[in-house]
Amino acid sequence: MTYRLGVDIGGTFTDIALIDEATGQTYTGKVASTPQDPSGGFMEAVQRLLQQVAAQDVTYIVHGTTVATNAIIEGKVAPTGFITTEGFRDMLEIARQIRPTLYDLQFAKPRPLVPRHRCLGVPERLAASGAVLTPLDEDALRQVADQLRAEGVESIAVCFLHAYANPAHERRAGEILAEVFPEAVVSLSAEVAPEFREYLRASTTVINSCIRPVIARYLQRIEERLAQAGIAAELLVMQSSGGVYTFAAARQKPVYMVESGPAAGVIAAAHLGQARGYEQVISFDMGGTTAKAGLIQGGVPSLTKDYEVGTTAQSGIGATRGAGYPIRTPVIDLVEIGAGGGSIAWVDPGGILRVGPQSAGAEPGPACYGQDGTQPTVTDANLVLGRLNPRYFLGGEMALDPVAAQRAVEQQCAQPLGMGLVEAAYGIVEIANTAMVNALRLVSVQRGYDPRDFALVAFGGAGPAHANRLAALTEIPVAIIPQSPGTASALGLLVTDLKHDYATTRIERLDQVNPQVLEQTFLALEAQGRETLGREGMAAAAMDFRRQVDLRYVGQSHELTLPLAAGALGPAQLDRLLEQFHQTHDRAYGFSATGEDIELVSVRLSAIGQIAKPALAPLATATEEATAKGHRPVYFAESEGYVDCPVYDRYALGAGAVVPGPAIVEEIDSTTVVHPQYQVRVDEVGQMLLTAAAS
Repeated sequence: MTYRLGVDIGGTFTDIALIDEATGQTYTGKVASTPQDPSGGFMEAVQRLLQQVAAQDVTYIVHGTTVATNAIIEGKVAPTGFITTEGFRDMLEIARQIRPTLYDLQFAKPRPLVPRHRCLGVPERLAASGAVLTPLDEDALRQVADQLRAEGVESIAVCFLHAYANPAHERRAGEILAEVFPEAVVSLSAEVAPEFREYLRASTTVINSCIRPVIARYLQRIEERLAQAGIAAELLVMQSSGGVYTFAAARQKPVYMVESGPAAGVIAAAHLGQARGYEQVISFDMGGTTAKAGLIQGGVPSLTKDYEVGTTAQSGIGATRGAGYPIRTPVIDLVEIGAGGGSIAWVDPGGILRVGPQSAGAEPGPACYGQDGTQPTVTDANLVLGRLNPRYFLGGEMALDPVAAQRAVEQQCAQPLGMGLVEAAYGIVEIANTAMVNALRLVSVQRGYDPRDFALVAFGGAGPAHANRLAALTEIPVAIIPQSPGTASALGLLVTDLKHDYATTRIERLDQVNPQVLEQTFLALEAQGRETLGREGMAAAAMDFRRQVDLRYVGQSHELTLPLAAGALGPAQLDRLLEQFHQTHDRAYGFSATGEDIELVSVRLSAIGQIAKPALAPLATATEEATAKGHRPVYFAESEGYVDCPVYDRYALGAGAVVPGPAIVEEIDSTTVVHPQYQVRVDEVGQMLLTAAAS
């Protein structure tokens, strides 16, 4: 018997999933995260599941983590130097002239990750075509390396002007730095982000450099601890774009894993939706710290290239561009807000009840955790409303304190606002719901899609408690609650493929593009991907290459990414691409200009090594009507108060079982709230389908 192991480290809990490759049987676990040393929580979770199987039977481990993001947010990055073209050393200081809030006079741009005295220029210059205007001054580069050594840097980022068009100067710089400063790790922009727009390329390369030593040490600790536990499995890391890559590749390009953890949840949602035949899915992941929403079309998550790392989650939906450090790598398009189970409810100076973005985290956690927390959270409010069982949290492993929850909500929210305890608790939950509905609309309506055409896959420890209300407010017809929703992100780690993304800038009017030349560009990127996947042990038959292009109207400063069908390029395919661009532009922006010229900007290719995915294990068919294991009073606004609500054990519900609302369905890592006029039905693989009750 062989098994796959997925470990996802979140802000509050570390989730783990173990899947039997032969049967699809899944085992899950959840432990508190250890923010001071995330590898501690990682190994605690692994040791827990090793009680189920032998260490030598684990074939590979996939890891999703927020270590890279946290290092940037907390400023715990390696001392880094920045080398660029002479005259451009202030590139990181200048950054972009945008701000997240237009009229905020107190806004200060994020401090550059590399201070100005470690940003140095070297004489060299390339034209936009890649032609050499000024040769690289190698002696000056050696002097710069000596300066950075004296500054004690661990890592160096090299970003020369127009290196995307001709990487020769950067490659030579890398050779010289390896010769004169071998102890420093060097990142070249032509290898990390070979695209135009020098600041975005520089920012991406600097982030990669800043976190390389941090991630290398972290991954080494995990490797050592796994070896001590007798595990010799293949080790993979989740990427921000939804694929996985090896620990070795992650050490070279850690910037590709900054959104590692959240990406796994979207992959899980895509996989679980497809299991039910839903190709159009909205992923909703509500954990202890944040809630995240993503869009999946045709079974494929939407990606974006415009992403910033280092920003904090917002309490509501608003612009955040300019508040962090931009990266120019593919990232699953997520909206993340500070509305998790641990999000703190508070009253602002104007007497308005707010929820988040501050979180109680794992320590001390919500007031009901009994760890000296005093601030009321969404979890406390749900407990006051009777929606959580204080004796069955984490399957009874952790007891909740209803009195502490009531006291926190009463003292911090109800009394200052002059309202009753229940009214305040319901207000907290509804404010969080409203923020999350806005997130769902941002990834759907504001992208040009109708949420009524999608299914909602709700997971995370707190997701199923809010899924019914969110589906009702957005008119989504069905919400899918997977088995063990609290650890679904860890499951997503086990059903994703190896992936490497490549790109090159090629600005040319589409009507002047030579299909044969463009085909050669794709084949060159494909050769890189084939070599990398082969080096990682992937058979040629398991390799897949997906093509994309960035297009825009001539004169625009932003572009749209469109997929290209497989097969040799020809004029007919370019004509179809032209039509597709107009349609996509109309959907995204509400208009298209069919008479305007279109410009090719960048060429992209994803090299995918397909990994066999175990099928979900079938569930035994229910032989009798679902029976409640008990009752308790639960508050529903639709019923205008508390109702004596039946409580069901999810593990006792067989395939085909139907539970009418109002009802509560409990399992070890989550609680599903079924509102009046709704019902859940259990499908053949154990997922619960939440829909409006048949009239």
